[in-house]
Amino acid sequence: MRKKIEDLENRLEKLSSICVAFSGGVDSTFLLAVAKKINPEKLVAITVASQFVPKREIVFAKRIAHSMGVEHRVHDVDILANEDVALNNKDRCFFCKKQVFLLVKESAQSLSVNHYLHAVNLDDLTDYRPGLKAAEELGFLSPLADAKFTKMEIRLASKQLGLETWDKASQSCLATRIPYDTKISAKSLIMIDAAEAFLQDLGFDQVRVRCHGKMARIEVVPKLIDKMMECDIRQNISIEFKKIGFAYTCVDIAGYKTGNMNDEILKPGRV
Repeated sequence: MRKKIEDLENRLEKLSSICVAFSGGVDSTFLLAVAKKINPEKLVAITVASQFVPKREIVFAKRIAHSMGVEHRVHDVDILANEDVALNNKDRCFFCKKQVFLLVKESAQSLSVNHYLHAVNLDDLTDYRPGLKAAEELGFLSPLADAKFTKMEIRLASKQLGLETWDKASQSCLATRIPYDTKISAKSLIMIDAAEAFLQDLGFDQVRVRCHGKMARIEVVPKLIDKMMECDIRQNISIEFKKIGFAYTCVDIAGYKTGNMNDEILKPGRV
């Protein structure tokens, strides 16, 4: 761990100015904290707020950046206006990241910052993530992956640094809750965001609400499935989800799995 942190610091020390694409999640907060420690001449965190990002995550990112004393910019974008994104085919993430990271890069350049970083880790490279290609095309660096940091190592290192995000539940954009080739609507995203916020308020931090039309499929960590199925909790969820707009609600007995929607497109024979 010590060698990896030294490797990361050495990589960042070579950069006089740094822009971190900042979500407020475990990885980007750790990267920003180390960059702050290195103290480049210019450090800025840039967050892009779109319909794909839960509002509470934007609020959280603002608070974390402020607590770290880092200059922070937030830019709004109507990502669903990009038809290549809204159509939600298997390359959606590429088109989305291309637009978002281009905005981050342009914002950084306007501040005379010429090194752009995103917080992809080693584990991310094993999943289907076409957005990584977009980041590479735009010249973004990935120092966490280059230093061979896994997600668990980032959490452990974050704990050592005293970062409150060390045990924060993993997040992903709301578009990942909708099956590929199903066009994404603003209404569906609002429903998903509201449903997940409700479940998190009930204590189910690591949760996903997959949207299949009028049906919500809840994924929660396996050890909490029994708790979710307790009569009063189950009925409470059913009532609230109907208010949100879902006609049917089910719980996936396989439990939460990162990148679950990618399984369909990774099947043999799928182009």
